[in-house]
Amino acid sequence: MPELTDECWMRVKGRLRAEVGDAIYSSWFARMELESLDAETARISVPTRFLKSWIESRYGERLLSCWQFERPAMRRIDLSVRSAARTSPPCAVSPPPVVTAPDKRETNHFHSDIKVAAAQASAAQDLHGGSPLDPRLTFDAFVVGRSNTLAHAACRQVAMARRSDAVMYNPLYIHAGVGLGKTHLLQAVALKINNSGERHALYLTAERFVYRFVSALRNQTALAFKDALRGIDVLVIDDLQFLQGKHSHAEFSHTLNSLLDGGRQVVVVADRPPAELESLDERVRSRLAGGLAVEIGPLDEDLRLEILTARVALAQAHHPGFSVPAPVLAYIARNISHNGRDLEGALNRLLHHTSLTRQPITMELAERELKDMVRPPELRRVRIEEIQRIVARQYNVSRGDLLSARRTANVVRPRQVAMYLAKTLTLRSLPEIGRRFGGRDHTTVLHAVRKIESLIGNDTTLAAEIEVLKGQLQE
Repeated sequence: MPELTDECWMRVKGRLRAEVGDAIYSSWFARMELESLDAETARISVPTRFLKSWIESRYGERLLSCWQFERPAMRRIDLSVRSAARTSPPCAVSPPPVVTAPDKRETNHFHSDIKVAAAQASAAQDLHGGSPLDPRLTFDAFVVGRSNTLAHAACRQVAMARRSDAVMYNPLYIHAGVGLGKTHLLQAVALKINNSGERHALYLTAERFVYRFVSALRNQTALAFKDALRGIDVLVIDDLQFLQGKHSHAEFSHTLNSLLDGGRQVVVVADRPPAELESLDERVRSRLAGGLAVEIGPLDEDLRLEILTARVALAQAHHPGFSVPAPVLAYIARNISHNGRDLEGALNRLLHHTSLTRQPITMELAERELKDMVRPPELRRVRIEEIQRIVARQYNVSRGDLLSARRTANVVRPRQVAMYLAKTLTLRSLPEIGRRFGGRDHTTVLHAVRKIESLIGNDTTLAAEIEVLKGQLQE
């Protein structure tokens, strides 16, 4: 029977390695040991509390599913820390968890595994001149909530697809504000595909794309550059809004068309929807919008708390004494609501303070140290198309009228109001607003803004109408 148990455990580990890839398996699972096994429970030990916490929170369901493939009756995975399991007497109630410093050899091994994964990712990217990949930005490290579920699911489906599978979302276009996880998902796609070995993904920032294209022109290797880009399986472009230069836009357009027409996958992220990338050619914007465009919304409080909890667990691997009470985490999640980077910044500030002063983290300390990070909630982002739609409805004209060359009074005033709202409620420049209103010059927009500003000081009816419109746009 022990031989059969060992064979079953070897098959479970082999299946798990095949699913997560060699680099992730080596980092998180290589030091698991099977302690005992019965009909419904597998008892597995790991050397450190950090590994136990990480596997339970990120890979628990996957580990259980691998067992259930071998033993359908399996219902539970019981993870323990080896040092505790072998030196502590059994007790009816488990003691409160204590963060312990990992063994130095284990810490070195952990960092070695991360370096191996980083080297593998970098090698795949360097071969084609791609931007660096961070091996920590995996799907399993991504915290999923209501605001990002669809984007996460679409990215996973793209990453898990086989070369022979039909391309479902092409291009896959994800847009969101700063610090909401766009780059994390994009790098997770590239890492998953490159670790699988069946397909090759090239991850490029828009700036890197421009740099490589300009270098190819300078070195007279433009044809080789184009062939290399169009010969890959999956092209992943980050921060498309930063793509600059007429020639770079043209080359990106040709590359995009070539890959899409050839059935190759393209994944793009930006900080705005395709229609709002005014610097790109209209045909490119249309092609980008022709696949699946997904927005990642703001982080809700529950998701912010999950992110904070995960980041604390990671920090404890390097700072074993670091502990943040649950009420403090709840306070941060409730009051710092802008993006994930602000959440990490708040934790880093607390970690820095407690490392220097050796003081425990309390609510009073958190309120004092983080007071400058607690800001009033931002108004939701308003789009020019939405402004045009709501203004047209308010004044009983069509959106086409606002974009047309018509100069009748019943169209001119609504158009000026819409331009004024676009300038005051969005971050778009005057030339950008002009382009979105039928290709008008920026001086036309400036005239409209100044006209409405002068009128609302004297015309209370118009001022009230504009306040109503602002309320509708910011609901």
